Amino acid sequence: MKIDLQHTLNEVVKIAQRAGEFIRHEGKKFDKNDIQEKGLNNLVSYVDMEAEKMIVQTLKFTLPDAGFITEEGTETEKAETYNWVIDPLDGTTNFMHGLAPYSVSIALIENDKPILGVVYVITSDECFSAVKGGGAYCNREKIEVSKVNDFKDGLYIVGMPYTSFEHMEHYWKVFGHFIKNTHGIRRLGSAAADLAFVASGRAEGFFEYGLNSWDVAAGALLVQEAGGIVTDYKGGGDYLFSNEIIAGCAVQPEMYKVISSLWDL
Repeated sequence: MKIDLQHTLNEVVKIAQRAGEFIRHEGKKFDKNDIQEKGLNNLVSYVDMEAEKMIVQTLKFTLPDAGFITEEGTETEKAETYNWVIDPLDGTTNFMHGLAPYSVSIALIENDKPILGVVYVITSDECFSAVKGGGAYCNREKIEVSKVNDFKDGLYIVGMPYTSFEHMEHYWKVFGHFIKNTHGIRRLGSAAADLAFVASGRAEGFFEYGLNSWDVAAGALLVQEAGGIVTDYKGGGDYLFSNEIIAGCAVQPEMYKVISSLWDL
């Protein structure tokens, strides 16, 4: 299957924006009684489910031979080479509480490597996009990671555990080091948006443990195409399925050094 990535990207941007408009509309009348729990603090609603169905059905026509990896499981048939990786509403808890940001994340992976990514941050109406080798963009304007190259001069976005707490001791050590030795840390609540913000230079880095492929597939490609570095907690390239990611500009190697030493890896 030969893919015209730029044409496909244009279609995916439209799909993400349509899903985002649906989510925005539903948010105006959302009732917290519609919340369901998939697990401890792992929330879902009809909005997530309907947005995912909408995205999946359209993507089936865009690339009929591609499979799917989806957060809500509305489509679970994987293909051998190409697969769509979809989070229809990244930041569901934020959405349910009316707090920004939350986003739509869609990636296309080839042999488990992202080659196309779109993150539509619904709350700011910003569409971040990239194809492998083509640079990264926000609302069609080219973006780059921050020029900061000194770890201490960076602002960092972090993820905090909310369903699994066995690594809390390591988290506090790492957070303590970042708080004392940088411009600070922020916890925003949407990993896809976090990575998009790193790609656009608004923060110098992002790290989190306990994520899934649909949380990071599109955003990681954005960071890489914007000139940044992305690894897992061991410094390798298994950030997509290892549940851990460290992404950043030129300070990323120092981020990795700090995290790996204090995480007792």
